[in-house]
Amino acid sequence: MSEPDNREFAPKVDLQQVEQLVAALEADLAKVRSGSEDVQALRDEVDSLKRLLDSSGPPPGPVHERLRSIHRLMDTLVDDAIQGARYVAEIGRMLGM
Repeated sequence: MSEPDNREFAPKVDLQQVEQLVAALEADLAKVRSGSEDVQALRDEVDSLKRLLDSSGPPPGPVHERLRSIHRLMDTLVDDAIQGARYVAEIGRMLGM
């Protein structure tokens, strides 16, 4: 027996909200220096989602897939940032800050 397609049960996405999110992410990513593969992957996903939204009547399945991918990449970047913040705090403690 085949597994049900998760896209059938996915909630509807407000494409206007997604477009606003893409614009905000683009603005924030423009401020981030290059160098991290994860940051570049996130930029690529945001660009792909923007192109998808610019197409006429984007199908919900690919929009969900791109949003999930962006979510995973953001989780990775947040984890990396938290790890970096821990090091900064430890160095600050060592310096008596």
